[in-house]
Amino acid sequence: MKRILAGLAGVVAAGLLAVPAQADVDTDFSNELQVYGIYGQKDYYAWIGKITCKRLDRGTDTDIYASAKFVQQQLNRGQDSTEQAWQFLGAALRTYCPHNLHYLEQAAR
Repeated sequence: MKRILAGLAGVVAAGLLAVPAQADVDTDFSNELQVYGIYGQKDYYAWIGKITCKRLDRGTDTDIYASAKFVQQQLNRGQDSTEQAWQFLGAALRTYCPHNLHYLEQAAR
């Protein structure tokens, strides 16, 4: 009986001390890009996504079309279609700066 209680106490303690698994946002972003046929280095594309958000926040890109053009210029050849640039842009905004999603909504009108 003591062994069972000691075993249960160990399991409970391990469960209390376990750190909850945290999702890697950059990996999730990379996985979404792959759905659109955009393949490349995860860190590079995450960096481009984050820079895209900063460009919008700072007013470097005067509108969402300028952001799409910036993104398109960063994509690997063969993965730089207009459609993929917009897919990348949408994924970046959803992932890294959802407060900027209104730009996509305005462009859709």
